Amino acid sequence: MFSKEESRLLRQEFWTSFGKSFPRKWILYNTKIKGLSFKFHFDTKTASISLDLEDDLENRINCWEKLVALKNILQTDYLPNTIYEEEYVLDNGKEISRIYLRLEQKVSIHNKNTWRDVMEFFNTNMILFEAFFEDYKDIIKG
Repeated sequence: MFSKEESRLLRQEFWTSFGKSFPRKWILYNTKIKGLSFKFHFDTKTASISLDLEDDLENRINCWEKLVALKNILQTDYLPNTIYEEEYVLDNGKEISRIYLRLEQKVSIHNKNTWRDVMEFFNTNMILFEAFFEDYKDIIKG
C-alpha cells in the first residue's frame, strides 16, 4: 500500500518517464473542436486512451453522430478494438460520450514492471488515434 504522497510521486515519475521515452507533441486538448479531447488514463488497475466529447448536449450529439458514421473506418483502418459509449459517466458523475481503447492486461501505475508495456501501448495506439482524427477532422468538425 502506498501513501498518497508516494502514489503522487510514482504517477509523476511515470508521466515524466513517458514524456522522455516518447517525446512527442500530442494533440490532447488541442483538437480545435469545442469539447473534443484525447486523453491518456493509467491508474492502479487499468490503462486506456480515449477520445472524449464533453460539450453541451446538442454539440455532443452532433459530433457523436459523425464519429459513429466513421466507426467502421476507425475500427477497420486504425484501431479495431475501440469501444464506443455514447453515455459514459465519469467518476465525478458527469456524463460524456467516449471512444476508448483499454490495454487488455493487468497493469498498475504503482508497479514499475508494467510501465514499459503501458508506455508502448499509449504511444502506438494514440499515434493511430490521432492519425484517424487528422485524416477525418474536417468531417468530425463539420
